[in-house]
Amino acid sequence: MTADVLGPDNAFWIDGEWLGWDSIIDPEETKYSRLAELEREAELRLKYPNADPTLVPYFQDLLTLAEAYFCDTGQHLNVYGDIGELFGAIMYGIKLHKNHAQGSDGRLGNDFVEIKTISPVNSKEKTKVRLDRHFSKLLVVKIDDDFEVSGRLVKRANLPKRAGNNLRLSWANMADAT
Repeated sequence: MTADVLGPDNAFWIDGEWLGWDSIIDPEETKYSRLAELEREAELRLKYPNADPTLVPYFQDLLTLAEAYFCDTGQHLNVYGDIGELFGAIMYGIKLHKNHAQGSDGRLGNDFVEIKTISPVNSKEKTKVRLDRHFSKLLVVKIDDDFEVSGRLVKRANLPKRAGNNLRLSWANMADAT
C-alpha cells in the first residue's frame, strides 16, 4: 500500500508513518482461523467442484514433490499412479477403492472406473489396459514433462475392440474414444 491511500480508516499511525493493518497480520494466526479455512474450502470447491476438498492438498503436494525431486535429481519418484488416482477423485468425483482392490480403482455413480496414468517418463504417451478387469469406464491421466495434469474419461464400450486381455492405448488416439 502507498502512503496516499493509508489513513485512519485502514491503518494506524506509528513512528511517523501510516502502517496498514494487512502488514501486521500474523500469517500463523490466519492459517488457523476458521474464516481463512472456509475461504480456502470455497476456493477449492470453485476450482474443483467434484472434489473432496480434503484430497486437494495431498494431490498438490504430491505433484509438487514429484516435480521438485525430478528437478533436483533428474530422476522420477514412483508416485504417478497415486497422482493419477487423486486427480480422478478431484476432477471427476471418483470415489477411490481401498489400495490393491481387485477389478477397478474406484466408482463414479454406478460405474466402476479403471485409472491409468501416463507419466512424464513415458515419452510415447501410451498405456496398457487389462480388459479382464471389472470396469465400465476408463480414465487415462497424463502428466506431461511440465508436470501439468489432464485426463480423458472413456466408456468401456467406446474403446477399440481387440482380441485378448490387453489393449494398448495412445494418448493421441484417446480423443477419438471420448
